[in-house]
Amino acid sequence: MIPYGRQDISDEDVEAVTAVLRSDFLTQGPAVPRFEAAIREATGAAHAIAVNSATSALHIACMALDLGPGDWLWTVPNTFVASANVGLYCGADVDFVDIDPETYVMCPKALEAKLDRAEAAGRLPKIVIPVHFAGQSADMAAIGALAARYGFKVIEDASHAIGASYRDRPVGDCAHSDICVFSFHPVKIITTAEGGCATTNDAGLASRMELHRSHGVTRETALMEGASEGGWYYEQVALGYNYRMTELQAALGASQMTRLSEFVAKRHEIARRYDRLLGNMALTLPRQSPDSHSALHLYPIQVEDRARVFARLREAGIGVNVHYIPVHTQPFWRKRGFARGDFPVAEAYYERAISLPLYPGLTEADQDRVVAALAGALDG
Repeated sequence: MIPYGRQDISDEDVEAVTAVLRSDFLTQGPAVPRFEAAIREATGAAHAIAVNSATSALHIACMALDLGPGDWLWTVPNTFVASANVGLYCGADVDFVDIDPETYVMCPKALEAKLDRAEAAGRLPKIVIPVHFAGQSADMAAIGALAARYGFKVIEDASHAIGASYRDRPVGDCAHSDICVFSFHPVKIITTAEGGCATTNDAGLASRMELHRSHGVTRETALMEGASEGGWYYEQVALGYNYRMTELQAALGASQMTRLSEFVAKRHEIARRYDRLLGNMALTLPRQSPDSHSALHLYPIQVEDRARVFARLREAGIGVNVHYIPVHTQPFWRKRGFARGDFPVAEAYYERAISLPLYPGLTEADQDRVVAALAGALDG
């Protein structure tokens, strides 16, 4: 089976993790700060806070921005459920904004129209989370301008987009947002096995996220409410979580970061070849915005009779997948008042979507096999 995505682990990656296993620290040592420094260097952000998953990063980002009961968080339906779930973790209400029909990311026009209605109703969001789908950035300048106009905070869900850029600036530099979040799951651009990171240029937000990732406990005297009683002393000053990244994960991540540009370049090479080989088939190729240089986490095409094509490809040993079932159509969210038809663009995209295999280790022979199987499936 050719999977839709997989990690690329080098001998250097293995050696980096082995070195940690032989060191004095398996957690809370020097590897996490080194990894965070690599993220800062790649993105240009002032601060990076590594955690055990992108979901954890989204959660502490919402906490740092004081999301709570009575507040609203908006995101898109075309995402994994975590982008919406984190609002509920904080006790807030959640709503969605439909996507652009060509790029499949948050549509600024739909966002502006929804904001106008929400302002009239007195229900403006506190946080908006655009999702950089398949590695392509949302239109962050337009979203940032709306944030300034309507007074909401912005968290970029860039789980798919480490190594991407928007208007020639790295995704993660937070030029148009308060916080940006990355994922390092094995099918993502780089991996730490499981892991995530939040970047920001705001020192106060960074400090709060650092606090929330580790139980709300601090040894920093500036954050304590009382005087230190000695070198052993710490205080819990907030309700936090154990969201720390291990040294093994961070060592793997730092090693992977040395090949970030190589990984993204290889994904573009494969995608360009798909573009050539699939150009005359009865399908819709993914469109790339001229403002965005995608990290190409996914190569999502659209086809008619998706269920049949999907089944035929799986039977042929091609591990295609679908990204994503619109969040608002999930049973949990339907019970919260959402229904099919609420966000028609995301739903129409989903009905025809298939993600083809795309990862740096995909060979031309593998790709030819994918293309041949797809041609056969489309022919019936």
